Amino acid sequence: MATTELKNKKVLITGAASGIGRAAALAFARRGARIIATDINLDALQQVKLEVEALGTRCIIHQLDVSSSEAVRELAEQLHTSVGALDVLINNAGIGYLGQFLQSDLAHWQRVLDINVMGVVHGCYHFIPQMIKAGGARHVLNVASAAGLYPSPTMAAYAASKHAVFGFNEVLKMELADSDICVTTVCPGIINTPITHARNNVSPSVDEAQLTRLHKYYQTKGCGPEVVAEGMVRAVQRNQDLLLVGPFAKVLFHLRRLSLGLLRRFVLSDARKVGFL
Repeated sequence: MATTELKNKKVLITGAASGIGRAAALAFARRGARIIATDINLDALQQVKLEVEALGTRCIIHQLDVSSSEAVRELAEQLHTSVGALDVLINNAGIGYLGQFLQSDLAHWQRVLDINVMGVVHGCYHFIPQMIKAGGARHVLNVASAAGLYPSPTMAAYAASKHAVFGFNEVLKMELADSDICVTTVCPGIINTPITHARNNVSPSVDEAQLTRLHKYYQTKGCGPEVVAEGMVRAVQRNQDLLLVGPFAKVLFHLRRLSLGLLRRFVLSDARKVGFL
């Protein structure tokens, strides 16, 4: 059962202060949904709140570290008391890391997995039970990546985390098959967001010239996060199982089914053009 009417629906978005999360908050707000925006960056959330409320709908903001199960549990209990069960849960919060595996340290791995994988796990574990209990059509969107279908070089930890989200979603879909909750796996392609700009998420082995080329690549080949956000809205309205959105997402999906060898050559060629191999 699809959630076709979004007016007054309660939509929680993690990582809502920028990028895809911010765009999703605005996209659902335009349909009249009530937004619960969370992020580790409270100052940026304040701006999102103003933007959402300017569209004529309500926005609640909460500072949240999704890597902490206790923090997510506390927020879930608070919201269940104050606003009730969610209609739509978007586990979007995530970070990247750039650098060849053997030229990077191992310290970043735990942080990437804690946020990208366990952040999704925590959101599902603490919010879905009340969604089931409340009954009716409800929706969960867990953001993986086209890198969860097939990665590029220099993103070992990120790719591993997004493959994990993809696999986790498939289990969740089977376990919730007899409920009214639909789970969508969101696989954005090349999206021009700030995720590629944080220097602390880049290996010291990556020089400034390489970063400049990468940023230019995202700007010229990528699309804006609003494309993903609008896709999320459609996914909820259509009960969509898999959302392939943005440049290269569908190409990677179909090439993977056709030939892994061909896909590997395609990705390697593209990476060499950007100057990362």
